[in-house]
Parts: sequence; C-alpha cells; structure tokens
Amino acid sequence: MRLLSLALLLSCGASAAPVKVTFWHSMDGSRDLVQRLVNDFNRSQSQYEVTPVLAGDYREAPGKLDAAIRSKTAPALFQAELTYFPKLVAENRLANLDRFANSLPAETVRDFYPAVWAYGEMNGKRFGLPWNVSTPALFYNARALRRVNVAPPKTYAELESTAKALSGRGKRGFVAVAEAWTFEQIVAAHGGSVVKDGAPNFTSPEVVTSLELLARMTRGGTASAYTVSDATRAAVDFVRGIDSMAVASVANWTDLGRLGIFIEVGAAPVPCAVKCAVPFGGAQLVVLNSASVEEQAGAFAFWQFLMQPKNLQSWVEGTLYLPPRKSVQPLLSDFFKQNPQRAAIFAQLDHAVSRPRVAQYDTWRGFLEEAITKTIKGGALAREALEEAQRRALSAK
Repeated sequence: MRLLSLALLLSCGASAAPVKVTFWHSMDGSRDLVQRLVNDFNRSQSQYEVTPVLAGDYREAPGKLDAAIRSKTAPALFQAELTYFPKLVAENRLANLDRFANSLPAETVRDFYPAVWAYGEMNGKRFGLPWNVSTPALFYNARALRRVNVAPPKTYAELESTAKALSGRGKRGFVAVAEAWTFEQIVAAHGGSVVKDGAPNFTSPEVVTSLELLARMTRGGTASAYTVSDATRAAVDFVRGIDSMAVASVANWTDLGRLGIFIEVGAAPVPCAVKCAVPFGGAQLVVLNSASVEEQAGAFAFWQFLMQPKNLQSWVEGTLYLPPRKSVQPLLSDFFKQNPQRAAIFAQLDHAVSRPRVAQYDTWRGFLEEAITKTIKGGALAREALEEAQRRALSAK
C-alpha cells in the first residue's frame, strides 16, 4: 500500500526478527481497543512489532516520560497531550518526521482537518501526528431541560439564562470547572485567546469577560464550582442530577451515559458568543529522537495503519473521539443515525482552533487554573486573579 511504502522501505528488511516499537499511551478507558488495533497491525506485516504500554493519564505520563528520558529507557512512540507536545519540541526530545510525512500523497494531507494537521508542525518541521482528536461538548440533563421547557443553549447568554431556570432546591444549572481547556473555549467564543504572540494574554478583555461570566454564575447560585482535582466529583454530581449542564470532552460521552442511571444524558455543541470557536483537544503521536531509524520507521508505519479509514471508523465508534480525516465521515453514517446528536458534535471540527503551541503554556496553564479557582471558589475578583496569573506567567522560566 502506497501509504506504508516509505516506512517499509526504511526497515531492516534483511533482519528476520521484527523491529520492536514500544508505544506509551494514556488511553486507559480504551486500552482494549488500542490493544486490538496493535494486534491487527502486528498481524498485517512482519517487519515491526508494536508493544503498547499504559503510561498513566495526561497529567501523569509526562513525568514518567521525563524519568525515562533521563534513564535512557524512553519508548519509541509516545502519545503527547497537546499542551505537553510543544514542550517536548522545545527541549529537542522529538524526531523530525518530515522525511516520512513528505512521502504522503497530497490528497491524503488535504483529507486531514487543517487545524488538526497543522498542530503537529512547529518551526517549519513536523514533530507530531494526529490520532485522538476531541472537542468540548455541552452535556445536559435532558429531563431537567424538558421540565423547564428550554432547549440546549446555543450561546453563552442563553447558557446563563438556562442555568438560572434550572437552579433551585439544592440544584445548580451548570458545572464550572477550573480547567484550562474548557475555559479556552469560552475565551475563543468571545473572540480571544489565552496566549497571544507567544506570551500569556490572561488580562485581555476576552479572558476577563469569560472569567467574569463564570463568577456571575457561581456567585449567583446557578453554577457549582469545582477545581481540576474535583473533576471526578463534578461528573458524579452531574450524573446524579445535582448539576444539569456541563462542558467536557466528547470522549467522556460514553462514561457519562453509562453512569447516568438517574438522568437522561443529552449532548450539544458548546455555546457560541461573538463567534463559534472550539479548541480541539487530544494528543499528538510523537517519536522520541532516541529511537533508532528503524524504530522511527515502524512508528510511522503504525500511525499510517491507524489512519486508514476503516481503522479510524473503529476508533471513533469505540471511543467517541473525532476523526482527524474528513473521508471517515461517510463511514459513520449509521453511527450518526443511532444518535443524531453525534453529527452535530462532530461538526464542531469545522470551527476548530488550535490550543496554544507554546512550550511554557504547560506551566502557564497552572497559573490560569489557579486564577479561575480563586475566582469561582474563593470569591476573588476576576481581573485581579488574572493579573496575578499574568505576572506569575511572565516571571516563570
């Protein structure tokens, strides 16, 4: 197959034993599907043997990789969460994949959603490859919305009024979590960005407006406030019907539906404000520069296998991650028919914007999340909390 040609040619064809490629990933909830895809790839050819290893979640895996790099035991292939990816590039940890990516047919490259494909390129070189793509989605208690005769909100102004209608008698209309990614979406919808020209942009009008929105809702009793570490409790409160709306990754849809025995879980695109904009999440597959040429070729061959439309179809239907390639959409027609809400959520890729591609943002987002926490849980003024976060980010090394 043409897509695999370069990687196969670069392999050690004369060697009887396959090249072993260790793959660290963070797909705990989908580990069986990952293993099945790995098994299918290994059976499909004899030159490479991929071994998947669960490296912990997105916040645990970076520490494990840093330790492995120091001890020279790093894997060949690693699933790097989007905000960790630029840091790996800046630290010169990754292999330049241009020689592989440049072999892809032009029509294949055009088939990727532009923002998704572009994220893996930094400083004019390709270091990352897309796989699991997610967007935030608005999850809601469908029975609660029917009870007050309102539709899922399409704008943030509607979100505030809907949350008010849903609140009372110990219940809140919305879940406000001090988490950077979902906050980035509110900012993007208001026409801004938390990073501008490679610098923190926390005191911009759009960022302040976005945090003031959350502050109004939490102080007005129409939203419950949670820290990042409280995310599991937030999910439990949502499925128990205590909170009626929440913004979370589309990849959480399956779990929320399974756990939501007390409610009917609905899903809709995230609200818009001055525009519709959705920062896509997920991770990049990256190859460590400590990997041999043969391991790099094997890692790329495995990625190409994952990108085959039928394999992406299985991946999307099994995980509810979004497809990075447009050509997969027609294969999902029956999947969409089973739940029409899926098509609307997946269509958000048409409004996809990139998350910050700055190495320091991996650190800065912690200051931003602290500012959100101080505002929605501690009662701090949004502007003052963001000004402090801005000063800390500017002084961080």
